[in-house]
Amino acid sequence: MQPSRDISRLIEIMAALRQPETGCPWDVEQTFETIAPYTIEEAYEVADAIHRGDPLDLCEELGDLLLQVVYHARMAEEEGKFAFPDVVEAVTTKMIRRHPHVFGDVEARNAGMVKGLWERIKSEEKRERAERRAAAGLEDKASGLLDGVTHALPALMEAEKLQKQASKVGFDWGKPGPVIAKICEELDELEVEIAAAGGDATPGMEDELGDVLFAVANLARHLKLEPEKVLAGTNRKFRRRFAAIEDSARTNGKTLDDMSLDEMEAVWQDAKEKEHAAE
Repeated sequence: MQPSRDISRLIEIMAALRQPETGCPWDVEQTFETIAPYTIEEAYEVADAIHRGDPLDLCEELGDLLLQVVYHARMAEEEGKFAFPDVVEAVTTKMIRRHPHVFGDVEARNAGMVKGLWERIKSEEKRERAERRAAAGLEDKASGLLDGVTHALPALMEAEKLQKQASKVGFDWGKPGPVIAKICEELDELEVEIAAAGGDATPGMEDELGDVLFAVANLARHLKLEPEKVLAGTNRKFRRRFAAIEDSARTNGKTLDDMSLDEMEAVWQDAKEKEHAAE
């Protein structure tokens, strides 16, 4: 089998990998549940390649992400649920339907995206989805305001989206000040829990720390910052400065274990000052 620029070749490769008798044993034994973490990981690697501005890596990572879509579609086809063409048809139908000002008739294109049209289209899609699920014998539970926020998101991102949804009905502070006060309140409660715990991790400590993180995510939203992006930036900063400590240790013929905390902190502060001077 030869590589190809045609998506059908990728579908053929996945079908071959999943053949019980002749395929790859690892691929054959996978399920939706075991593959899902890889799907999430590949999406993050796409985002990382974009952040690094690396088009070669981006091309490769997009291929890995596409493989995940083909993988899930193949497993669904094996179970008689749907196949890859159904995935393509579903998303193309959705995109055409949601953009009548682009794909509609002349009158629709001239009218543009009329106010309220988007919500009306979404409402129609929701009704049709409920009908499809009912026809397939699948339960469609009552939808609450927060049900549209998936549980599969990273926790900080999920917190931000939950708060944004709740704010639509006025369940929100109007400015950052009260949120900062809430963070201080949650930190005080965490401090009390830590003191009572006597050095052991407790469910109460976990609960209070979760409240602190949720409040911090809320502050980021009020500052019009994305908490996941903000923390990712700090993670990269930590990597750079810790790498400076490692470089210093190697330059001086030491290991990290040979360095005291004060020595590490001095290198850290020096790296910090150099970063600020370069800004």
